[in-house]
Amino acid sequence: MMKNILLCVTGSIAAYKAAELANRFVKDGYNVDVIMSDSALEFITPLTFQSLTKNKVYTSMFNEYEPEQVKHISLAKKADLCLVAPATANIIGKIASGIADDMATTVIMALAHAPVFICPAMNTNMYENPIVQRNMKTLEELGYHFIEPKESRLACGDLGKGALAAVEDIVVTVESQLEGKESS
Repeated sequence: MMKNILLCVTGSIAAYKAAELANRFVKDGYNVDVIMSDSALEFITPLTFQSLTKNKVYTSMFNEYEPEQVKHISLAKKADLCLVAPATANIIGKIASGIADDMATTVIMALAHAPVFICPAMNTNMYENPIVQRNMKTLEELGYHFIEPKESRLACGDLGKGALAAVEDIVVTVESQLEGKESS
């Protein structure tokens, strides 16, 4: 049976790498549903993800995609795993605070059985901010999983930890989880 990945894309320059992730997961035999935040729409278009996944891309809580379904609930029920990549400080803070004010955060709040993997991508100073670190610790204590960012030259020109983890590392971690194997 085909497994379902819910990919939540937020507003980071690393959003283009989310397209690589979607493409890879589809080629590896997974169904991928994509939710994009308003900020993500400033970096990459829904058409990119729709073309790669062959699925409708969700960008708003208030579009009637299928009136017979409450979409944020049906997406949550369908998901075998949720991947937030790239994850900004904003979405990490919203999830940690229980804020559900857009499609991505509302679906994440509705997930009852699927693990959530969060891939931070932000400036080093933002990533190391005690508030962001506290929010991540809170989420880890609640059972959320993090795929650590890497150290690299960031979009702002700084060198430090905060770049989205390598696509291959994310794929191996997610697929190991879905297939019931421990990732290394």
